Amino acid sequence: MRDITYPPVIVTAKSLFRLAGMKFQMSGTENIPREGGAILAANHIGYVDFVFDGFAAQPSKRLVRFMAKKEAFDHRITGPIMRSLHHISVDRELGEQSYRDAVEYARSGEIVGIFPEATISRSFEIKELKTGAVRMAAEAGVPLIPMVTWGTQLLKTKDHPSNLRGRGKTIALHVGEPLEVTGADPVAETELLRAEMAALLDKAIAEYPIPPEGQWWAPARHGGLAPTPDEARRLDDEEKAARAAKRDQK
Repeated sequence: MRDITYPPVIVTAKSLFRLAGMKFQMSGTENIPREGGAILAANHIGYVDFVFDGFAAQPSKRLVRFMAKKEAFDHRITGPIMRSLHHISVDRELGEQSYRDAVEYARSGEIVGIFPEATISRSFEIKELKTGAVRMAAEAGVPLIPMVTWGTQLLKTKDHPSNLRGRGKTIALHVGEPLEVTGADPVAETELLRAEMAALLDKAIAEYPIPPEGQWWAPARHGGLAPTPDEARRLDDEEKAARAAKRDQK
């Protein structure tokens, strides 16, 4: 793929982060291959996760092609940018095509970024994962790489005011060892992926410069004030029902 837009976007982003005094904690970046395809499965805690997740691939000099909602591609401003970065449009009504595109990207040697939780985690824990990441990696014959991002929820997430200035914020990116999946039992292999991501999340929280106790952006299990996974599931269900009711009114 010809990447005319991606390199200058990365340079610009790095400059803006430096000017904002942002700090990065990174580990395991050597697990991202310097060549060949892979599926990079990341947690989802904020609206700007994909902006930062790709930085974990920079030490390996790789570019990540993220799977993102079709709405981002339809927007008159973000659409041309997303297409020029060769990200993958996800149309929920035509999910099979998005899946096929991702498999083809990985087979051709690209790193495909995916959020297997599908939606932002209000509890900031690892939610139940869809099996798509495992199935893609198995079908493409490429490694499945778990990773977690931490700190992006401080910039923009659900149910809280945005603070996109990022002044002095720390973003943590932790990459796990590649998993070789076969697809023979996608559910069991997805549970293995979830366990690896949960361990990385605990590491990210433990090493973060701000303790989680009493913080709205930290899981209740770590002493934070975020909803428990059960409470978060209830809020997700209410949000989904409200969206469905709104669609029915149109």
